[in-house]
Amino acid sequence: MHTGPFSEAEITRLRAETSGSKDLIHFNNAGSSLPPDIVVETVISYLREEALCGGYETESRYAGELEHIYSQVGDLIHAGCDEVALVENASAAWGIAFQGIDLQAGDEVITSEYEYASNFIGLMQAKKTRGVTIKIIPQDEQGNFPLDKLEAAITPRTRLIAVTHIPSTAGGMLPISAIGEIARRHDILYLLDATQTTGQMPLDVQAVQCDLLAATGRKFLRAPRGTGFLYVRKQIQDRIRPLLMDGHSTAWVSDNDFRVREDARRFELYEKNRALILGLGKAIDYAQAIGMDRIWERIKGLAGLLRTKLEAIPGILVHDRGDDLCGIVTFSAAALPSASLKSRLAEKKINVSLGVPRGTPIYMYKHDLNSIVRASLHYYNTEDELDVFCHELSAILGA
Repeated sequence: MHTGPFSEAEITRLRAETSGSKDLIHFNNAGSSLPPDIVVETVISYLREEALCGGYETESRYAGELEHIYSQVGDLIHAGCDEVALVENASAAWGIAFQGIDLQAGDEVITSEYEYASNFIGLMQAKKTRGVTIKIIPQDEQGNFPLDKLEAAITPRTRLIAVTHIPSTAGGMLPISAIGEIARRHDILYLLDATQTTGQMPLDVQAVQCDLLAATGRKFLRAPRGTGFLYVRKQIQDRIRPLLMDGHSTAWVSDNDFRVREDARRFELYEKNRALILGLGKAIDYAQAIGMDRIWERIKGLAGLLRTKLEAIPGILVHDRGDDLCGIVTFSAAALPSASLKSRLAEKKINVSLGVPRGTPIYMYKHDLNSIVRASLHYYNTEDELDVFCHELSAILGA
């Protein structure tokens, strides 16, 4: 593992190992990062071997590597391999965790205005079908999460704190370790969505004190689409009801009974894409070799620099608020709709994303944001790309 800041030579090498970076500026890493070539090659190689040798036969040949993925995920988030379940995406992970909690009428769930739409839909469904009460803690005027308001919202009926660390359409972050301390002190289950966290910055479930964590591979981790994982703290696994089960999720089955596994794989099903899982493992190795602390420092630096450059462009409004900001930069232009900006930038081979209320509904509606441009940066992006981006943006706006 390297230490210290990235050198120019290292960035050049990392970009050379990312074929997609040669022909475009990719500022949509919060959507889906460009994968390293070794990740792509791993997936293709496995699929080719499946085609030539057979699916089950290839799986048997790679049994050791496939088993090792659980340890790799555990090392990444400081969890035990028996606390990791491999799933297709963060939405699946979050749904397995949330729907597995035995919430009853009158039970309370606390969340924040940053919650993802898919998670919020799950909360609303629980409200409609189970009579659960949902409490939303809004950010304060400075864009920070008020821990005192969280503490005050807790009652004897509070069963779960379910929050997203980094929202889809804003650059702010929640104080997840402080939230975890409050949840543990009150003996309340804590479900954390780390969709944008994983791969962007160091993540330690022991320090955060979450009971459940949902993550995806395709975003900052640079893994293939269709990969993700669920962390379930060992001590609470028996409190989460598996939604679907098969022979893989059970320890044994008789003609009149069964017993679930003793680890988090009770929340998996047997059939999944082994090629993509191996790609996930390669992506984790790639990130760990670079160093998560180094990755986070570079992303923060690039994002801060981009915000400064954007604020200097007439007519651009940067929307990110709060004391702690991440690699997601959101903005809009007074003179042109965000969708048009995105399309015009795409013509210049610059990838950004469009943020709409459907992605982060509570936050977007609260701040009267109909649509924004989201530029999300990674360590393989460069300051030269920031300059090109701002030059093209200024040209589009006639600034």
